[in-house]
Amino acid sequence: MGGEIVDFGVMGETMQDDLEEILKLDNQVCFPLYAAARLVVQAYRPLLGDLGLTYPQYLVMLVLWETDGASVGQIGEVLYLDSGTLTPLLKRLEKQGLVDRRRRVEDDRTVENWLTEEGRALRERAGGIPGELVCNADLNVDHLQELKVNLESLLSKLLPFHGIKSP
Repeated sequence: MGGEIVDFGVMGETMQDDLEEILKLDNQVCFPLYAAARLVVQAYRPLLGDLGLTYPQYLVMLVLWETDGASVGQIGEVLYLDSGTLTPLLKRLEKQGLVDRRRRVEDDRTVENWLTEEGRALRERAGGIPGELVCNADLNVDHLQELKVNLESLLSKLLPFHGIKSP
């Protein structure tokens, strides 16, 4: 049905059967992606709770551990999040003493996010979390690597659909 107009009122029986098959939950790619993402975040919750982080805060910290001083815009580009979502996250991280938010001297519209000593120290404590998740859930590392490659490919195809440049 690539772009053609279908009159559902006079649809033949075969088309109706096709439609019913297409709309079965078991035939959707989106559902296992959604359910797996939700369950992965739930699996991270107790591990991150020990660090005092939520999953979105953990993602921000991962970015800052790679690129200390990243601006809100830079973090948003990496995580595909807008500033309206990131700013409250960063303010909470600042309140926790993990991040120091500073306006860039040469452009005060840009807020840079710098790790504090406590934020840098948290990296050491977080180092075991991915391995712990893999062990706790009895996941196969080779399968996860293959899944990651496939999901990155899917992501690269979906980003332009949303007007976002692929990395």
